[in-house]
Amino acid sequence: MILNIVILALVTLQRLGELWLSNRNTRRLIARGAREHSPGHYPLIVAVHALWLAALWWLAPSRPVDGFWLAMFVVIELARIWVLASLGPRWTTRIIVIPDAPLVRRGPYRFVNHPNYLVVAAEIAVLPLVFGLWQVALIFTLLNAAILTVRIRAENAALRR
Repeated sequence: MILNIVILALVTLQRLGELWLSNRNTRRLIARGAREHSPGHYPLIVAVHALWLAALWWLAPSRPVDGFWLAMFVVIELARIWVLASLGPRWTTRIIVIPDAPLVRRGPYRFVNHPNYLVVAAEIAVLPLVFGLWQVALIFTLLNAAILTVRIRAENAALRR
């Protein structure tokens, strides 16, 4: 049970840290003339992530930890670090676009257009599996996919402008 709490606490602290980083980067980007696009779906993204974490805190503390899925989650977190490092000060949880700025083409962005969303989808699916909660993985993967469909279309449209 202690390992479960440690894992959940680390993921929760990571998410809170990322919100802080995102807000800082957003303020700095807007100060440089960037603009937010399609903010209407953002509360849904926040709600899905908060409910996902709440479901894990509620259901996972007393469950056994699966070492294979935990190792997979660690690999996914390394990919998350790669994404964040590649975007640097341009990484946010919102769609913030600097007019006339070139797209980032380093790191995982050399290979795919939206590696951050691949990482998030993997996290949402894999962390519940660490605790054997395949139902939570399925439900939140489907919710996340629905929201990402809207999000990726909005982001692609914003980046084409």
